[in-house]
Amino acid sequence: MPDPLSPIGVFDSGVGGLTVLAALRERLPNERFLYLGDTARLPYGSKSPDTVRRYARQAAGKLVERGVKLLVIACNTASAVAVDDLAQAFAPLPVIGVVEPGAAAACAATRSGHVLITGTEGTVSGGAYQRAMLARRPNLKIDAVACPMFVALAEEGWIDGPIPEAVARRYLELELAGPERTRVDTVVLGCTHFPVLRSVLERVCGPTVTFVDSAQTTAAVVADVLTRQRLASSTPDPSNPVQLLATDAPARFARVGSVFLGHPLTPTEVELLDL
Repeated sequence: MPDPLSPIGVFDSGVGGLTVLAALRERLPNERFLYLGDTARLPYGSKSPDTVRRYARQAAGKLVERGVKLLVIACNTASAVAVDDLAQAFAPLPVIGVVEPGAAAACAATRSGHVLITGTEGTVSGGAYQRAMLARRPNLKIDAVACPMFVALAEEGWIDGPIPEAVARRYLELELAGPERTRVDTVVLGCTHFPVLRSVLERVCGPTVTFVDSAQTTAAVVADVLTRQRLASSTPDPSNPVQLLATDAPARFARVGSVFLGHPLTPTEVELLDL
């Protein structure tokens, strides 16, 4: 039986999953976290499913070795192809991805029944969000568009201004066009990098569109699982609530990660890990 005082493990292909970590910390202030960004091998979104599964198992294995009580797959691509594999490999450890919570939130949010999924090439082509949503609401109309430039913009810190707005319009304007009665009214931010561009996306998409950020919905699912399995910590640890690990370039991880967490990081706060 895992110790409730053990940390929650979170992994992503890089720094984007820090948006999930931020949501988890806000929702679960008593918990400790161990975050691994596989920066040596990013991005996962353009890799084959077999490669993503292999990378995900290696990253998850490192967190399990350090005694985590629950595993969060913060990467949409890895969640789409590897959640079942990891759940089987590390049973009975709870394993939670970001796709199912995001899909459930999108189904609840849409009024018109027309949803747009944005993500990496791997997430969009893999169809995991589409399958999860149609299992809940078979009559949904679902479009999907890969937006790989959003990842680069987020990692460079170009999260507002004319450049990201022009890129967003190029990706999304055709998807959002159409008669009022059939227009997209819900957009799934199906990549952990995308929430930092939200202010730009809101301007491009307009006030009638609802955005679904899987980070918030995933945090709610994690909180529920911890409660049901009696794994929630009732004792905060102010000494070291978050440990950050990266497989390459701690200085870059700290610089870019500061954008995603919303506060400065230093390279000394990031432990270099070899997978």
